[in-house]
Amino acid sequence: MSSSCIEEASVTDNEWYRLAHEMLGRAGIEINGRAACDIQVKNPDFYKRVFQEGSLGLGESYMDGWWECERLDIFFTRILRAGLEDQIPQHLKDTLRILSARLFNLQSRKRAWIVGKEHYDLGNDLFHRMLDPYMQYSCAYWKDADTLEAAQQAKLKLICDKLQLKPGLKMLDIGCGWGGLAEFAARHYGVTVHGVTISAEQQKMAQDRCKDLDVTILLQDYRDLDDQYDRIVSVGMFEHVGPKNYNTYFEVADRNLKPDGLFLLHTIGSKKTDNNVDPWINKYIFPNGCLPSVRQIADASEKHFVMEDWHNFGQDYDTTLMAWNERFLASWPEIADNYSERFRRMFTYYLNACAGAFRARDIQLWQVLFSRGVENGLRVAR
Repeated sequence: MSSSCIEEASVTDNEWYRLAHEMLGRAGIEINGRAACDIQVKNPDFYKRVFQEGSLGLGESYMDGWWECERLDIFFTRILRAGLEDQIPQHLKDTLRILSARLFNLQSRKRAWIVGKEHYDLGNDLFHRMLDPYMQYSCAYWKDADTLEAAQQAKLKLICDKLQLKPGLKMLDIGCGWGGLAEFAARHYGVTVHGVTISAEQQKMAQDRCKDLDVTILLQDYRDLDDQYDRIVSVGMFEHVGPKNYNTYFEVADRNLKPDGLFLLHTIGSKKTDNNVDPWINKYIFPNGCLPSVRQIADASEKHFVMEDWHNFGQDYDTTLMAWNERFLASWPEIADNYSERFRRMFTYYLNACAGAFRARDIQLWQVLFSRGVENGLRVAR
């Protein structure tokens, strides 16, 4: 018998392997199988590592090259639809992270700047190539679009139409990113825009993008806002606010919105009310992030606003993430000298894992429109 056969036999006799084989089989995934969603295991310690370290072990072992999968997006879709994430014993570190999110304010004023430095300041060279010309790092709207650029412009138009923008209005953009929405609203709807971000790289690009428009971009914590606006919008920022600060967030929005104003919140959301912190995402992608639930948004907002509309188009985030993944991989040869191979694997894992989660409807994308009670109601754009 060859040494490779002996090694393979010893692996399949391993208890960790048997557990993994059984669990993955429930999701229609084979170990070293031929389907695109099957995993190819390169290191026999992979099984033990995942069972002992949970989500963090799964992601880090992929970054380390311990396993491969041709279609990570399908792999994660099947894993989540089969509910396997609830069947893996929760590692002590995972438990401690969830507990800390409940007990401590991980998105305090001091800590709020961490995600800006560690993720959004990664480099405009990466995001410029991966995203569309408006640099939208949030879900596109694919209803009538067939390209990323068209879908992102459709999203921007949808937001502006929901807010009923018109010349002369003053709009606040909380978490303005690279200034794409601020530019679009000012250029096409004639509004004055104030944007705030916690990323120095985003501020520089946003200021340059909007230099010929009535737009002001500030490097500022949202809690320091104190002005009056006809419209407020926040896209892809609420995920960084944290449960300890939801009430404060809506108090800030209330304080800054005129009596007859409108406020649109665009956020990823969780189908469960919990402190939804994935250990791998928290460590490598969005430090201190936490996905809100319907209940958490409702509880924090009901003292301040009337909810006029709640729009879920989370299925469009799957398409958006896969478009980003395609563009990221296509542009990798141009930026590879600026990053490591481990970074490439990390970023690919992130994009595909999130796409799979949206496809499985495990996480959602909401646009919620608030007012203080518009007479005769609102006809909301779709």
